[in-house]
Amino acid sequence: MTKPTKTQANRAKTEAGILRAAEEVFAQKGFAGSSMDAVAQQAGISKQLILYYFPGKDKLYQAVLENMIDLWLEKMQFNDDPEASPACTIRQYIQQKIELSRDYPNGSKVFAHEIINGAPVLKTYLIENLKPAFERDVKIIERWIAAGHIRPVDPKHLFFTIWAATQTYADFSTQIQLLLGKPSLEQDDFNEATEFLCNFVLSALDAQH
Repeated sequence: MTKPTKTQANRAKTEAGILRAAEEVFAQKGFAGSSMDAVAQQAGISKQLILYYFPGKDKLYQAVLENMIDLWLEKMQFNDDPEASPACTIRQYIQQKIELSRDYPNGSKVFAHEIINGAPVLKTYLIENLKPAFERDVKIIERWIAAGHIRPVDPKHLFFTIWAATQTYADFSTQIQLLLGKPSLEQDDFNEATEFLCNFVLSALDAQH
């Protein structure tokens, strides 16, 4: 693998910083209420520099959404090794999904809002990128069921349930904070959520090993 040049590394760092700032602005204000000026202020750089990387608010919004999908695909695809334990694979999947909710709460909120509104920007990207990965993972679950490794379930609804249960710690973090009486969620909260969800799902699947 070719090592990126210093210029490429700096560009990637700048783009990542802009995206993180945009996540926060779009999550707080929505697309209509956001501006490139607000993103520039949040990122601590000039509006002109942001426009150099992302020539318009719509392009920046799309980049934020696509980046969330790319992170999802990078971290959460099932291990296709036939020798891999279903329990270990599912546990790792849930753990990584919780970590994404912890590390990218604003990006998750922006993604959720886009989906709630019918995915007008993200629909094609979801079909072309997320759907094939989803179908691949569904086949792995079906293979485990056929081999008797886990209890028969609908794989699609299994994933939908895991996504909902893990993303709530980002999308509805304010509700959880209020009910727990905390100003913000702490690492222990995410650890407890991970352990609970893993035990809950693995028990339902009868996949403890």
